[in-house]
Amino acid sequence: MYESAGAAAMSVLTDERYFGGSLDDLKEARAACSIPVLRKDFIIDEWQLEESAAAGADAVLLIVLALGDQLEHMLHGARDRGLEALVEAHTEEQAARALDAGADIIGINNRDLTTYVVGPTAIGIAPLIPADRVLVSESGIRTPEHVRVLAERGVDAALVGEALMTAADPGALLRQLVQAGREPSESPPRLGEGRRRG
Repeated sequence: MYESAGAAAMSVLTDERYFGGSLDDLKEARAACSIPVLRKDFIIDEWQLEESAAAGADAVLLIVLALGDQLEHMLHGARDRGLEALVEAHTEEQAARALDAGADIIGINNRDLTTYVVGPTAIGIAPLIPADRVLVSESGIRTPEHVRVLAERGVDAALVGEALMTAADPGALLRQLVQAGREPSESPPRLGEGRRRG
């Protein structure tokens, strides 16, 4: 359903302890669609990269805060196994570390992990991300207008979870979100906002 509604990729929670997911969920998603599948989990060890590749993942989530000095090593390890990596940051400093490590796809989580409050973090960090990298906004995206504003600010993609999982018609909502990413926002960016495109 997500694929037919225009999803560019599928994010699958596989963490069992905190989110009740499993690698079997990822395998089922991989078998059900032809779009890339991201393993969304707390990846902290190389064996998890092997496990991800064996389960059919196309990409893994690498969280800057969780990996610390091991980020670059794990990023190279993912690539060595044919996996893309969505490198997640929560602050400007973490985004800079992701860039320094060589991340091509940078996710900015809009949720403050200390307060759990969702804010426009990706919009604030967007100008710092070079145009040759893919910028993904994560958390708190619920409406087509959210997506329009993100697109106007130079954000390339949105990772949407809860809004789709709780929607009465997830496919219809996803189609609206995808379409909104192609339309101009009613709230154009202020001077200096958004990334320059080369």
